[in-house]
Amino acid sequence: MKRILLVFSVLAFALTISAQSDKEAAAIRKVMDDQAAAWNRGDIEGFMQGYWKSEKLTFVSSQVTRGWQQTLDRYKKSYDSREKMGTLTFSDLEITVLSKDAAVVLGSWSLKRANDLPGGKFTLIFRKFKEGWRVVHDHTS
Repeated sequence: MKRILLVFSVLAFALTISAQSDKEAAAIRKVMDDQAAAWNRGDIEGFMQGYWKSEKLTFVSSQVTRGWQQTLDRYKKSYDSREKMGTLTFSDLEITVLSKDAAVVLGSWSLKRANDLPGGKFTLIFRKFKEGWRVVHDHTS
């Protein structure tokens, strides 16, 4: 009888953890959906709300950029018109919740523009702060 209770206790705990993980993954997905919506209306500062507003934010692409403001400035320089911004889509998302306040997201990005369709892969590290989930490290290719 004790073994049966132990098995049910372990299963209940596992289901609770899984449900919590699903809830956190959905919250992270919402951050990314909000980022894409902001981008697609030409709002780079709105897009940046998904990032940790800290000098410790790290963005890696063709170069390493450190800091929220520096990342914003880089985006504004690279995407200085709606034509360059195009329409952003995230796909193939794999959200792995590592703990109550840390997660990793692997995925693809694409831009639909008048003359081209650039895209690539990314790995994002998210941390959960009092204001919610935020990207603390972005490696995009």
